[in-house]
Amino acid sequence: MVSKHKNRWLRRWLVVIIFWAVPVAIVAVSEIREEMAYNAVDLDRALTTWNFTDAQRAAGAPARCHGNPDEAQAAGCPADVLAANAARQQDARNEYGVRRATLMAYLWHAFVGYWIVPAVALFLLGVLIGMLRRVLRRPPPVKSPANHG
Repeated sequence: MVSKHKNRWLRRWLVVIIFWAVPVAIVAVSEIREEMAYNAVDLDRALTTWNFTDAQRAAGAPARCHGNPDEAQAAGCPADVLAANAARQQDARNEYGVRRATLMAYLWHAFVGYWIVPAVALFLLGVLIGMLRRVLRRPPPVKSPANHG
């Protein structure tokens, strides 16, 4: 009888934790999609926006400088315009990397806080309940004087 129900709480804990992983994963994937889509649009906007001086505008640079830096260079964008915008565009790429790393760190902390911590807490609660049940189920051995003689 004992072996039939052995570790029943552990199996139940595993089922609960596995099913709890589903909503946590859904929220994480949703957050990644939304945030990375926003970051990608922001990066694209930064890479395809060009700043010109008055002299560059007068020379007709806006007509040849469009799209990302590679497209602009292929379209004949002057080197001085490419160089003037290169630092800002590199800063945008760096910011994208920082945002991505920050998102991954946030998701890791969320994973730990919303899945690992509850899993450990439920496990420890199950161990505690199991130990209490075991202690309460077995009465202390009775020492009778008849056994000593």
